[in-house]
Amino acid sequence: MTARIVVVTGTGTDVGKTIAVAALAASARANGLCVGVCKPAQTGIAPGEPGDLAVVTALAGDVSTREPARYPEPLAPETAARRAGLAYVTLDDVHSAVSDLAQTCDLVIVEGAGGVLVRLAPDLTVLDLARDLGAQILVVTDPGLGTLNHTELTVREIRRAGLGVDGLIIGAWPPQPDLAMTCNRDDLQRLTGVPIVATLPAGAGSLDPAAFQINAPTWVRSPITSPTTSQPGVHP
Repeated sequence: MTARIVVVTGTGTDVGKTIAVAALAASARANGLCVGVCKPAQTGIAPGEPGDLAVVTALAGDVSTREPARYPEPLAPETAARRAGLAYVTLDDVHSAVSDLAQTCDLVIVEGAGGVLVRLAPDLTVLDLARDLGAQILVVTDPGLGTLNHTELTVREIRRAGLGVDGLIIGAWPPQPDLAMTCNRDDLQRLTGVPIVATLPAGAGSLDPAAFQINAPTWVRSPITSPTTSQPGVHP
């Protein structure tokens, strides 16, 4: 694969991963890149209903997408698959979907489920997926109280696996941040050694798509969305 591959994970659920993926895609498109997005396993959505990828395309515009697996209950993919009696998503399934997107796209963004250790299948985590794809990793985090612990644990686990973190994304920054949030904005970078490469305003996902696409490049400072970024790889 010659495309740049990026895995977007989070410190947990509901931290804004899908909107972050849309913002990255919109920013990359504004820089002239062709973008593809893969959601390895969508949960909590019935067949035929719009899922996370529909949100991304609605906000970011012309983005190619792939969704190898879908399960009806809003649970971790492994649990959702087991309860539904459906096949687990496999590493080959995801690799095939990403490879397909990489044939025509400059940047392929893979949106994980929950955090890095969430099970996509009994022997497959988001971290395993990032390692297999040789992907760069971005971590979406909440700015509020408690985020320092969650973010440090996530970054440590990624590094323990021999991978690197290319940036933190604050998933929803309010118009009037409290004291903990303003302190965390500096402390997140100081304690993890990872730069904040995007800060998304709270409510960004409710913007009109045209406004979202215009503003996304101002929220994202990650070189990953630039045509000049070096190719992905495993970091020490």
